[in-house]
Amino acid sequence: MTFRITIFSQEVEDFVMEAKIDAEAKFSELHNLILKTCNYQDMNRHGFLICDDEWRVREHIRQTIIKDVGSEEDINLMQQCSLRDFLEEEGQRIAYIFDPEGKRFLLMEISEILFGQPEKEGRISRMHGTPPIQFIKDDSSPQITLDSTEEETEEDFYGDDGFEDEELDMEGFEIDE
Repeated sequence: MTFRITIFSQEVEDFVMEAKIDAEAKFSELHNLILKTCNYQDMNRHGFLICDDEWRVREHIRQTIIKDVGSEEDINLMQQCSLRDFLEEEGQRIAYIFDPEGKRFLLMEISEILFGQPEKEGRISRMHGTPPIQFIKDDSSPQITLDSTEEETEEDFYGDDGFEDEELDMEGFEIDE
């Protein structure tokens, strides 16, 4: 079984690449493929985030053990975890932390699961555009974040201040049977 994974960035609109990699491959193989293709430096804090349909983090696959991780939390390491252990269906979403210092991600989605077409080694089968640069020098760049919680923002949005009773047209709520 082979995964066809579409990789894209919210930072660079015209960048997209497609990886084909065997389901038995380790996450470290996909990591090395991305590093090599995008000319990124290995920083020992890269990782994969297995997400749900809303891009909320469900599992974290780390490159190395980090001291601030709680002892009760399962630690999944790239070198030990096969893709098939975490990736199950087309459309599943993953994020790859390519800039741990700036907390920047490449977004990924399983676009197809291929049977009977084994890949001996992972490869980039298609690429368009230029990947985002790994390190941004100034702080004015947008930061992409993936939340592991569902906290509400406390910003004031237009129309969020409530309404006056006179603004409500009660006739609009009448139901004719």
